[in-house]
Amino acid sequence: MTSHQTTQTMKPATAAKKLGVYLEATPAEFQEGVVSRTELNALQADPPQWLQDLRRTGPHPRPVVAAKLGISIAGLARGGVTEALTTEQIDALKQDNPEWLQKERATQAEVRKEAVRIKEKNKEKSAQQADEPRGSRS
Repeated sequence: MTSHQTTQTMKPATAAKKLGVYLEATPAEFQEGVVSRTELNALQADPPQWLQDLRRTGPHPRPVVAAKLGISIAGLARGGVTEALTTEQIDALKQDNPEWLQKERATQAEVRKEAVRIKEKNKEKSAQQADEPRGSRS
């Protein structure tokens, strides 16, 4: 009995998300076809010029925009940014540093600090549980 392995494929939107690019800015042949896992791996390992250009100059999808600005995707929405932005637009936003961006960066910093605090607390709790003798209930 031979095993027949089917090629795993994905929609262009999924592939674009995995590549970190804005689907609408990709070439038509990418948007209209399906992408196999092998093709995706090849695009990641040796990106063609169009992919290099998109990653460098955009337009970038919201998760990439948020990461480049150091804020959350929800923070982007609160700031009124709903469209994909180019690297140039992101740099201009950083330069202008509007009040909403300052607030969102501060919020994101607090979220990160809280995540570290919780992680440390959980680590301490795990260490204490590991130190407790088993079966010594009164």
